[in-house]
Amino acid sequence: MGDEWVPARFIDDEITVAFDRTPVRSKIPGPPSTFAWQGSSFRVKAVLGSWSEFERKGRMARNMAPAHLRSAARSGSWGVGRYYFRVRVEGDRVFDLYYDRAPESSGDRAGHWFLYRELVPRPKGAEPMGKLIDPDER
Repeated sequence: MGDEWVPARFIDDEITVAFDRTPVRSKIPGPPSTFAWQGSSFRVKAVLGSWSEFERKGRMARNMAPAHLRSAARSGSWGVGRYYFRVRVEGDRVFDLYYDRAPESSGDRAGHWFLYRELVPRPKGAEPMGKLIDPDER
């Protein structure tokens, strides 16, 4: 996905989001209508793509039976997974955002939104870079 875009900078800051229409299921949200980051508000003009990841990593991958692990990788399990959205905002900047379903504590079960990275158009003639490495996978 996204061969026409290349990362310009890694951000991975938590953001505050708002929706024109509240999502029916809070743990499976669609893209936000606006988000706030570093004192600025960004209005989403277009969603350029979306994808999800439910793979358990590290210690969490070892605490499930293999059959359950395969099922959870396809559809998720409670508190595991991310929903990613590539959005164009007013001013024509492009960002990848994600909603991380993982709760921080028993009192904070909602999950959190993050501004993952900013992207720019791939220079003409440049080769695709291949798979980017998620910092959480290192």
